[in-house]
Amino acid sequence: MTDLSGKTAVVTGSTSGIGLGLAKGIAAAGANVVLNGFGDQDDIETTRKDIDDRSQGTVLYNGADMTKPGEIEALIAGSADRFGAVDIVVNNAGIQLVSPVEDFPKDRWDMIIDINMNSAFHTARAAVPGMKAKGWGRVINIASAHGLVASPFKSAYVTAKHGVVGMTKTIALEVAEDGITCNAICPGYVLTPLVEKQIPDTAQARGMTEEEVKRDVLLAAQWTKKFVTVEQLAGTALFLCSDAAENITGVALPVDGGWTAA
Repeated sequence: MTDLSGKTAVVTGSTSGIGLGLAKGIAAAGANVVLNGFGDQDDIETTRKDIDDRSQGTVLYNGADMTKPGEIEALIAGSADRFGAVDIVVNNAGIQLVSPVEDFPKDRWDMIIDINMNSAFHTARAAVPGMKAKGWGRVINIASAHGLVASPFKSAYVTAKHGVVGMTKTIALEVAEDGITCNAICPGYVLTPLVEKQIPDTAQARGMTEEEVKRDVLLAAQWTKKFVTVEQLAGTALFLCSDAAENITGVALPVDGGWTAA
């Protein structure tokens, strides 16, 4: 197992779903972890304490709004001040809306682009100088199979995730000689609250039942016919943090049950 003792990771959008699974996996590897996201404050504190109690490192929470660059910069700076450095940034924050393009609300487009793509730029921009100073760093962007292929009714999400993949490649080239890697993980469908929430919207948009959406839409392209698990994604992230992945950079790595292989 990858040993991250003494390192510090900031994981955005980590109070539930994929991000929470990633945070738990990174904390279990010994790293300090800064959680981030929205939700009931009592529930978040319970989650933070539970992970902290099970970890060798320290687990904190920062409620920075991923639509606000100033708060993102303060998240990275505050984490570096507390722990001495931010060694790992996992850009996971994301939201979704399923709608035909002609009906897509303009404000929701802006918010999805801000949270799913722009926030990854702002965290990387803030964290890279400290990583360069240490000569080691990992930027892991949680993109999506939708960063590689498209689906109907998800124009903003697909646009943002394609942008994240392009940004990943560019940052990787810029920091290649600084001991820093930048990679994107591209999951297929994970049965998280985000996915569960879009099932009724997809059902309405396509005129299908929710069970038909799961079988014939969500898992139709995943040849394994299985949802990806958060534990599998955490294991992938830990591998990308390991010494074995030192020369893996600029990669958009599908974890999608064969979806993008077809």
